[in-house]
Amino acid sequence: MSDYMIRATGFKGHVRAFAARTTGIVEEMRRRHDMWNTAAAAAGRTLTTTLMMGAMLKGNESLSVKIKGGGPIGQIVAEANAHGEGVAYVTNPHVHFELNEKGKLDVKRAVGTDGFVYVTKDLGLKEPYQGSSPIVSGEIGEDFTYYFVVSEQTPSAVGVGVLVNPEDRSVLAAGGFILQLLPATPDDVVAQIEERLSQLPQVSRMIGEGLSPEEILAKVLDEPKILSRTEIHFRCDCSEQKVIRALISMGKEEMDSMIAEQGEAEVHCHFCNERYHFDKSALEDIKRHM
Repeated sequence: MSDYMIRATGFKGHVRAFAARTTGIVEEMRRRHDMWNTAAAAAGRTLTTTLMMGAMLKGNESLSVKIKGGGPIGQIVAEANAHGEGVAYVTNPHVHFELNEKGKLDVKRAVGTDGFVYVTKDLGLKEPYQGSSPIVSGEIGEDFTYYFVVSEQTPSAVGVGVLVNPEDRSVLAAGGFILQLLPATPDDVVAQIEERLSQLPQVSRMIGEGLSPEEILAKVLDEPKILSRTEIHFRCDCSEQKVIRALISMGKEEMDSMIAEQGEAEVHCHFCNERYHFDKSALEDIKRHM
């Protein structure tokens, strides 16, 4: 099944909602970075939420998310745009712990709770929008719920989950949802949503059982109206040509020094883990075009 997300409204337009299945893109991220189980769950939850936040944008707008919680995985970084394209990585992908007391991957322990969620949105203006909020649990979903309330003044509920195969570390299921209350939402609607959320199964379980994003939203919304559907893809902006342009921008003097002292160059992209290697001959060829 392909990855995609939907944008919808419910309760006669009082609630806007987003839901996504991200199993493929989270597995691609895990594979590229050789992430261990708990790290994959933390980064996958973050990437899933970032992709749904991207669906709130338009045109060529984009956003980046950084979570710095002081835990052993270090920093989580994710990027997404309005077209369903995203990437993510963590500082230390080789982190895994035993299941917590609830029988779930111990994401809180990996992420840490002493830090902040940072969101930067490129809206095509002179200065990007920047928001932040303290980490409240390290479980990612709860931290983004708090971010929306504190930084964007939007009452929200965020649920995200990643199910990882304990044997080969592959991602079996990943996805999530975001519910946001619009101004003047009646109290009885709020009460109904809270009741349904309290009875909702784990997101990773629902995705693992084959539920679609539409079916997940149907469990919490009355009269859901689907507004759009967007395919999700792993996409990094790095390329060999971009690296070559960066090398050219160094100038001939620095290029001569690199050739003489190192005889080669390697550039590593943190987001997709690609490595671009240039031997002495390739560097001299680039120099001829400077």
